Parts: sequence; C-alpha cells; structure tokens
Amino acid sequence: MDLGLKGKRALVMSSSRGLGLGIAQVLAEEGADVLLTGRSADRLAQEAGAIAAKGAGKADWVTCDLAQEDAADRLAQAVKEKLGAADILVANTGGPPPGKMVDADLAALGTQFNQMVLRVMETADRLLPAMRAAGWGRVLTIGSSGVIQPIPTLAMSNALRSALVGWSKSLSNDLAAEGITVNMLLPGRIHTQRTDELDAAAAKRTGTSVEEVRAASAKTIPAGRYGRIEEFARTAAFLVSEPASYITGGLVRCDGGSIRSV
Repeated sequence: MDLGLKGKRALVMSSSRGLGLGIAQVLAEEGADVLLTGRSADRLAQEAGAIAAKGAGKADWVTCDLAQEDAADRLAQAVKEKLGAADILVANTGGPPPGKMVDADLAALGTQFNQMVLRVMETADRLLPAMRAAGWGRVLTIGSSGVIQPIPTLAMSNALRSALVGWSKSLSNDLAAEGITVNMLLPGRIHTQRTDELDAAAAKRTGTSVEEVRAASAKTIPAGRYGRIEEFARTAAFLVSEPASYITGGLVRCDGGSIRSV
C-alpha cells in the first residue's frame, strides 16, 4: 500500500531510541523527511545518519530537553530551519518513574506534567498554523494502554497521559473539517529499553529475576508476547498516512489484546 508519505515532513519527538526512533525510521522508509529530537546529540547524529544512509526520506536532528520551558519554541524553530514546516507531528515523550499513586512524589507532578503534557500541547500549537494553511496535517500522540486500563505500577503515567486524551479528542473535533487528523496510539508491552527498565524495577521490587517478570507479564497478554517496535511503528505510519484521512479523534490500541475491555 502506498501510504502517500513521500515528501511529507515529520517532527518526531523523543526519537533518539525506542518507539520514537522506530516511528522515525519507518516514516523515512516510506519517503518522509524526518526531524529527530532528544537530549543526546551523539545518539541523534548516529541515528539520523543511519536513516539518511538508506536513501529514502531525509533525516536531520535537534537536541531538545522537554523539561525546559522554551522546548516547544526550540522545536518550532528547528522545524522551520530544517524542514520548512511540518506536515506531521508525532508527539512522543518519555514516561515518569514507576510506582503506585499512594507512593507518588506529588511535588514532582508539575515537572512531569510540563514534560509529558504541556510540551505536547505547546508543540502542536506552534506547528498547527502551517498545517491549517496547507489544508493537510497529522497529529499523532503516543499514549499508553494505561489511559483505558490503568496500570497499577504506572500510576503517574496513567494520570498524566489521560490528560492528553481529552486534549486530543477536543482538538480532533476542531480540525476535522480542515484536512487534519488527530489521534492517539496506545502501546501495550512493546519491547524497548523502557520496558527493560520497568521489568528490572519490578524484579528488584519483588525479589525475582527479570526473566521471571517478563515471562509472567507475557502470560497476561493474549498474544503471549511483547510487541516489536516495528509492529508499533508501522501502525503509527498508517495513522499519519493519506489512506487514514478519515480516521480522527481515536484511541488506537497496539497491545496484543492486553486491554480487556471492548
């Protein structure tokens, strides 16, 4: 299937590794020009170079710390300088520390909110005028299955990412008639460095091995395994594609059936 992404320009937030990097790689493979972001210049340069070497879409990068108040302005300026404008925003952010809500450090809640929620809203706000002028755009926010079925050990993530659900749906209603789709993609247990870190934390907390934690977790997934980054990334690529132009305002699951509700 031709996804109609050749020549499209995409800003992929937090894309030096994991899900963000996987999405950037697939978008470039489909012919889009991608702008990677993250905090490690060395890693970004390496990954952008690897993407560009494949000879499909172009790849560039910019360092950005979402904890900084001017992060959205920095990203918008980088988009202007390196892409001209963005047709696609993939709003991906890191997650907060694991833990139960009764044990959460509420003093850190504001900082986490700024990084995970406010920066997404601000970045979209900076990029949407160009999309609206063009009459075409895609905003895809990477959420978590926890916004539908809260994950007991990721309480702060459940709370913060849920704020983006209402924002995404409201924004989709505002922009649907302008050729701009707004969706959220919800990963379940996709095998990334982040899931390795969470499994290691669970193993330490329960006094078991990482292998035992992973095996027990996989048993709770109807598919019987963790997802692969490429599976998730190709789902994301479809949602920002031309053929997906009538899909908006949705919460799309890529979780192997982990969410038990319909």
